[in-house]
Amino acid sequence: MTVHSKIQPYIDAWTHSIESINELVSPLTEGEWNRPTECPYWSVRDVVSHVIGFECELLGDPRPIHSLPSDLRHITSETARYTEVPVDIRRHHTAPEMTSELEYTIIRRSRQLRNESREPDYDVRAIGGGETTLEEQLWSRVFDVWAHEQDLRRALDKPGNLASAAAVLAREYILRALPKVVAHDAGAKPGSAVVFDVHGPLEFMRTVRVNTEGRGTIDSAVSLGPAVTFVVDWETFLRLLTGRVKATAVPEDRLKIEGDRDLADTILGQIAVTP
Repeated sequence: MTVHSKIQPYIDAWTHSIESINELVSPLTEGEWNRPTECPYWSVRDVVSHVIGFECELLGDPRPIHSLPSDLRHITSETARYTEVPVDIRRHHTAPEMTSELEYTIIRRSRQLRNESREPDYDVRAIGGGETTLEEQLWSRVFDVWAHEQDLRRALDKPGNLASAAAVLAREYILRALPKVVAHDAGAKPGSAVVFDVHGPLEFMRTVRVNTEGRGTIDSAVSLGPAVTFVVDWETFLRLLTGRVKATAVPEDRLKIEGDRDLADTILGQIAVTP
């Protein structure tokens, strides 16, 4: 059996992105591992620890037994607590310990994925519990690893891979959240449309349309007379949707708004769709 052709692109994109992370952090000095990132409350070390922790979980490694400190202000839910454990347990690891564990995790996980013979719709355990499909699990890992690669690149001032295969898959992964943001969370009126005109390394236009029942859909067709149009560069768009920056902190030349300003502000207040 060989890897199904439908999931091979996810594996290839994940491989490129996680190996890019390895290349970014391998030469870092001890102090650089403590550099803060835009991922709230997390340093470079914390971001890499998170990536290692979740890939180890998919390898079937046992969850670490660890009690979190009581003064971590950002732990406000069980999901956050679950995510933080593999991060906090590595907070005192040295640079060589971090790089060697990352390299070993990549080797093990790559071997596992090379031997993947299940169908894309095969039910698998989701990280944190519950079930998902194999394709959705792999797509989620591409998005997560690539988004954190970008966190590291911004923290280390080493931009790159904004139009990689992982970037394209990550874009499609996160765009699925926009109909709910516009129609449900922001309450755009039935019959209205909101356009996202994104430029930069990845250029695209997407229109979220709200039907007569108040449900949102998204497509790439041009809309005449949209309620709101956002003109934004790709990296800023990503940072907004992943909660790395608030709209009020984005310079006007990187985010332009046309149309209903109240609706636009409401959308921007709800646009962070990942923690």
